[in-house]
Amino acid sequence: MTTPTPDSSYSARHLSVLEGLEAVRKRPGMYIGSTDSRGLMHCLWEIIDNSVDEALAGYCDKISVVLYADSSVSVSDNGRGIPVDIEPKTGLTGVEVVYTKLHAGGKFGGGSYTASGGLHGVGGSVVNALSSRLDVEVTRSSKVHAMSFRRGEPGVFHDAEAAPSPEAEFVPFVQNSALSIVGKAKRGVTGTRVRYWADRQIFPKNAKFSYEELVARARQTTFLVPGLEITLRDERGLPGTEGENGPHEETFVHTGGSVDFVDFLAPDAPATSTWKFEGSGKFKETVPVLDDKGHLVSQEVERECAVDIALRWGAGYETNVRTFVNIISTPKGGSHLAGFEAGLVKFMRKAVETNARKLKISAKDGAERIEKDDILAGLTAVVTVRLAEPQFEGQTKEVLGTAPVRAIVSRVVEDEFKALFASPKRDDKTQTSLLLEKIVAEMRARVSARKQKEISRRKNALETSSLPAKLADCRTNDVTRSELFIVEGDSALGTAKLARSSEFQALLPIRGKILNVQKASVTDMLRNIECAAIIQVLGAGSGRSFDLDAARYGKVVLMTDADVDGAHIRTLLLTLFFRYMRPMVDAGNVYAAVPPLHRIEVIGAGSRKNEYIYTYSESELNTTLARLRKNGRRYKDDIQRYKGLGEMDADQLAETTMDPRHRTLRRVTASDAQAAERVFELLMGSDVAPRKDFIVAGASELDRARIDA
Repeated sequence: MTTPTPDSSYSARHLSVLEGLEAVRKRPGMYIGSTDSRGLMHCLWEIIDNSVDEALAGYCDKISVVLYADSSVSVSDNGRGIPVDIEPKTGLTGVEVVYTKLHAGGKFGGGSYTASGGLHGVGGSVVNALSSRLDVEVTRSSKVHAMSFRRGEPGVFHDAEAAPSPEAEFVPFVQNSALSIVGKAKRGVTGTRVRYWADRQIFPKNAKFSYEELVARARQTTFLVPGLEITLRDERGLPGTEGENGPHEETFVHTGGSVDFVDFLAPDAPATSTWKFEGSGKFKETVPVLDDKGHLVSQEVERECAVDIALRWGAGYETNVRTFVNIISTPKGGSHLAGFEAGLVKFMRKAVETNARKLKISAKDGAERIEKDDILAGLTAVVTVRLAEPQFEGQTKEVLGTAPVRAIVSRVVEDEFKALFASPKRDDKTQTSLLLEKIVAEMRARVSARKQKEISRRKNALETSSLPAKLADCRTNDVTRSELFIVEGDSALGTAKLARSSEFQALLPIRGKILNVQKASVTDMLRNIECAAIIQVLGAGSGRSFDLDAARYGKVVLMTDADVDGAHIRTLLLTLFFRYMRPMVDAGNVYAAVPPLHRIEVIGAGSRKNEYIYTYSESELNTTLARLRKNGRRYKDDIQRYKGLGEMDADQLAETTMDPRHRTLRRVTASDAQAAERVFELLMGSDVAPRKDFIVAGASELDRARIDA
């Protein structure tokens, strides 16, 4: 057994410092959540948030983030700069205190920051502990001060003439730490620059900084702090990124605040204007504070919570509510989100009851209560609260735990909506009426979908079926095997009945072109016979209440003619599935049948029977005919061109389109839901002008030979 060599960097002077930071190195998950790419990004957020706190306090308006090719990252700002004078209790400079002492900084007691993102005083020291090297430069009093650390211990790196590296020789401070002066600065220029190399003893080699996440966070922060300019620069040259051919730089700055943020986030066309609500409230809480002797004593303090909310309703039914505390995103919500939803639901229920007669709510409807989902449908909102020393659940700050915030946010929401609904302006009256109508329509659609879901479950042999009479159902109860073919027209239905395997293949004919649901309301969609029949036969509901596990069929196959009208019908059906039964598409359970366009009858040699070859495009037909001629095979000149499914006999339809052993199916997917939503809105939505521009722009690429005329 070999005796380990002592580590010269572990000096007695910094024993207490390293003992504190060693806890971070042993249990990093307690402080940054994980040690994968997510934890690596969390470290970066901690450093960036320290700069943003300076911006929130009004001392900083520029932040720069650079990702270097050597896996390091730097964050610099033009804030006040970390204090460089001696902190009297420890005898260390402010820089060393911030980066070596847990729970140390300017965010306790409200002395420096009234509202900040870094709240626990562990961000800088945690990042330092988990870095193989961290360099800090502070510009204050016309001087540039610098200090370096290795895994949390201050000292000096003896870099060669090349760029700085964590592999350079390191000499720790033994007696006294030295905050070096490495340059001069113009009078009045201040700021902080931090560059660090993540310790690969903690983070695996495959953990990398995500430029896309950085862009999203920078954009989000500049929305929340109007006027703040954040510049991102990627010098890594990673393949597949925008900076693979050289340094890539972007700058973000916004002046409209949360209103602009909501307009950016909203995925659908607006149904109301974007409203901005502001308010505040005070509360008292008992917190431990340090007295003059350094002892913790309980003291009751009064806090003020500022509330900033921007929201709007859109034509769709997706809900997107983002919540923030100061500038920190709280993806799992907390007391501010609970207060927002409680105030919103309470006011809207009362408003609907007050306007019941105007909204034509019958006694039958009155038995149903407006639910939260009815109100949140189509809502895009940004809820921000600002307060000193908020309580989070853990250092990752994903949930706000300060309980009094709930009541304050709820009261602000109610008061602001009361003022809006009482506004004498004609535009406000119109939009509030439209909002109430939308909420009631969502309630009715939910009730209707629930009723359809209840009556459209698969019936067993002892029960009466309420499914459409034109449905030719299958016999199996195994959902994973069953297939529903939605067939264009009754003529194709007759052939398909003979061609199908009734054991697991069901048929539902539709008459012509169904309703374009992208333009229609939910009520109009449910009234449409064809749309209602499809929803009823599938038996899983629609919209927000759609339950994929309740679907009666494992596959849905859209079987339409191979012509322009068939393509249009298929597009209308896909619009219905994407808009109201999207989980079917996301799960890959929706397919499009691929019927052939031509049938070639090849003459058999001698006594051999003639054989048939099916082709699916003009180019495939020409290629096949050329191959037959080259091989000396003869074929009949009257090549059959199928105009529709009804022209095939049952054997041909089974062989080419329905028999799983021979058919070809196209699976419909939407890997990027937002991009798919934009395409559907462009092609099928009610706004004509963008569609016209799209058609005109693509007209030159149209092959006229493909038009079946």
